[in-house]
Amino acid sequence: MRWDGQKIDAEQPAMLPGLVLTGHQRSVRTPEFAGVTFHEVHAKSALNKVPDASDVPFRWTVNPMRGCLHACAYCFARPTHEYLGLGAGEDFETQIVVKTNIVEVLTAELRRRSWAHELVALGTNTDPYQRAEGRYALMPGIIGALAHSGTPLSVLTKGTLLRRDLPLLRDAGQEVPVSLAISLAIGDEDLQQAMEPGTPTPRARLALIRAAREAGLECGVLVAPIMPWLTDGTEHLDTLLGELAEAGASWVTTIALHLRGPVRPLMMRWLAEHRPALVAKYRRLYGNGAYVPQEYRRWLHSRVQPLRERYGLSDPPEGVTTFGRWRRGALAETVSRQSVTPEAVMPGVVQTALF
Repeated sequence: MRWDGQKIDAEQPAMLPGLVLTGHQRSVRTPEFAGVTFHEVHAKSALNKVPDASDVPFRWTVNPMRGCLHACAYCFARPTHEYLGLGAGEDFETQIVVKTNIVEVLTAELRRRSWAHELVALGTNTDPYQRAEGRYALMPGIIGALAHSGTPLSVLTKGTLLRRDLPLLRDAGQEVPVSLAISLAIGDEDLQQAMEPGTPTPRARLALIRAAREAGLECGVLVAPIMPWLTDGTEHLDTLLGELAEAGASWVTTIALHLRGPVRPLMMRWLAEHRPALVAKYRRLYGNGAYVPQEYRRWLHSRVQPLRERYGLSDPPEGVTTFGRWRRGALAETVSRQSVTPEAVMPGVVQTALF
């Protein structure tokens, strides 16, 4: 959904070349967020309707911010910044749009007679618990508004700021269904810091899973994206899934990396700087598309499934909303359950490149 449809009509000068934010209140820079500009706006609406043609298992989302300080090299949401006249690269990480009035607007929308109390998903675009949430504290009001209106909600995040709101989510769960998931796909801290420089460490996110479970909440884990030659090795996956099981993860979903639109060249640029030997392999594996071939997904499933069984990590229960339940394109890891050996798939690609 384009930003223009969500802002109050008020003329404001552009803050950056090509950037025009109607509803703009002010732009802020602070020492604790060096190099980052927060563009504070008054939003006209808070609830975003997902197009009916979409195969996602939810129809409504709330995104308190646009852009993300996590700065994940592979982030699928980067192209959405182009809707604002900003770039998917550095701008996505440093030009953060904040809907400062979102709680008030959401509360009003939830009171409408037409509201059917359908599930609302949080964290489907940029992370609602990115570090800027510590400054703006929008999520407590959002959670409260949804729960008090009788609206089910789901939260997906990498951010350990979630720990602050665990009591709120526990209380919300007494009023409405609440689904909670942590995104953690990189167990190696050095790689995580290189690919996700603005995110909490794997150790911190494991501690968050434990805290959520100790608070009495079910807490799943989205192991995504799994990246060819970087995080799809047996040792890495074995260690990570073992740690997730030990932390008390309620369920696990795995998704292979996809590279849509401007994310592809950005990821290739990262590889050229950090793992140059993989550039040609990624080009062969992804070809001209955004997704890994079906054969790779089958191969990955054959590698992951025995580890899931070893550690007792199940699929999400029916009704739980996560990105792992998406059916669109090749995003969901819905692959054949047949036994597949690596040697049998992707001849000329897997055999010469993966191993």
